[in-house]
Amino acid sequence: MVLWIIIVTLVLLIVGLLFVPIQIYVDTADATYFVSLQGLAKASLESDNKEILRIRLKVFFYEHFFYPLRKSTKPKKIEDKPAKKKRRMSGRTMLRLVRSFKVQKLRLDMDTGDYVVNAKLYPVFILLDRYVGRFNINFQDRNRLVMDVRNTPYRLIKSFINH
Repeated sequence: MVLWIIIVTLVLLIVGLLFVPIQIYVDTADATYFVSLQGLAKASLESDNKEILRIRLKVFFYEHFFYPLRKSTKPKKIEDKPAKKKRRMSGRTMLRLVRSFKVQKLRLDMDTGDYVVNAKLYPVFILLDRYVGRFNINFQDRNRLVMDVRNTPYRLIKSFINH
């Protein structure tokens, strides 16, 4: 009986993890960039005083910092392995994968620095503003992108399996 309770609990936990939202958030004005599995883990890019960039990884109550631009102190091992055949993703699979994401928020405030190009982009941005998200072209040297994209592991797996 105890074994069944443990098995059912594990199955419910795995099924629950399939529906945990994955959030990708980008805000260039506030310099906020992160990917999170809501309630479980969060990886965010941050600026640092010593290094240019650091990655903060938070998993439950554990927090760790990575410095991806720092040189590795470990010597690299050179191994002679036969070349593996790389499996490439087809264009259709890639399109299905991208279409599985849902855009919650998309705002773009842009200035190209060239008045003629801004004037040519103005009608395009008006059209996009009406149907896609909040798009704004300006002539005041302001550039900002706010994007909030969400998905679930279930939809990602489904996009690979379904043809």
